[in-house]
Amino acid sequence: MTIHEAAHHGSLLADAFAMPVHWYYNRDALDRDYPDLTTFLAPLPHHPDSILWRSQYDPVNEQADILHDQARFWGQRDIHYHQNLLAGENTVNFQLARALHEQVKSHGSYDPTRWAELYVQLMRTPDWHRDTYVEEYHRAFFNRYASGKKILKCGISDEHIGGLATVTSLLAALPEGDHRQTAKDHVTLTHRHSNVLRAADCLTRLLQTIADGTPLLDALMSCAGDWFSTRKATDWSRQPDRIIIGQRLSPACYIDQSFPASLYLAWKYHDNFEAAVIANAKVGGDSCHRGAVVGSLVAAETHRSTNTFAPESYFQQQPQSPS
Repeated sequence: MTIHEAAHHGSLLADAFAMPVHWYYNRDALDRDYPDLTTFLAPLPHHPDSILWRSQYDPVNEQADILHDQARFWGQRDIHYHQNLLAGENTVNFQLARALHEQVKSHGSYDPTRWAELYVQLMRTPDWHRDTYVEEYHRAFFNRYASGKKILKCGISDEHIGGLATVTSLLAALPEGDHRQTAKDHVTLTHRHSNVLRAADCLTRLLQTIADGTPLLDALMSCAGDWFSTRKATDWSRQPDRIIIGQRLSPACYIDQSFPASLYLAWKYHDNFEAAVIANAKVGGDSCHRGAVVGSLVAAETHRSTNTFAPESYFQQQPQSPS
């Protein structure tokens, strides 16, 4: 396993672990509903912070239908975003990451049109991902594509960290080399916001720097200076995570807050993958998509420092049926 492959697996693990508490902003409710958040868990049927009751998607035609039988839950209160997933399963964005990794690996290269066509095929297939909620960028992409827009021009200026969900998996599937432009071109398919593209480039540089043998803490100083301050992080580390990501930084999905929050957790827990993933989930908010950064960076650092990373050894890797 290479460092990039370790990062790919770390990203998937962090998403699957955070899945049941994804988008919890009420930490008291998070602690009440999931008091033993140390292993993979299935989601409860209810979600006290769910916004599905006020979310809406109106496909322009049947070619834009990506909700399928889950559409009936939109408009209802307290529905869990990932209610159909089993313990240890990935959310839709990371299932796409798996599919991207498999495609690029099998072809030996990345082609944006080839990937976009597979993306469309998968999302249009009923029961492929079984997630109830799909983010705004998916909905916008499919409405634009179904309206006749060219497949490579359907992305929107979305400024959420979900745009980074597939970056690590793409890098892991590519042969060795400088893939900064490839990563940015890939993210542009769905997220055309400049800050998301900057964050994708930063993540790409961080992972490559670690793969070249530089420790994560040093890589953060050399590659992430416009997003992260070691001096500030050292001061923050004296306070609980829920103060830092809650009062200093927002736990929400906007990239200007979520990416620095992710880098902070990766910095603080750089030498303990399990602790990093648990801490990320417990601060709440958009924990699954922060996991793309936290999980990948700390897994990469684990492999760099120990020359190994064993995904199956964390959090009871095999999916479990809901109790």
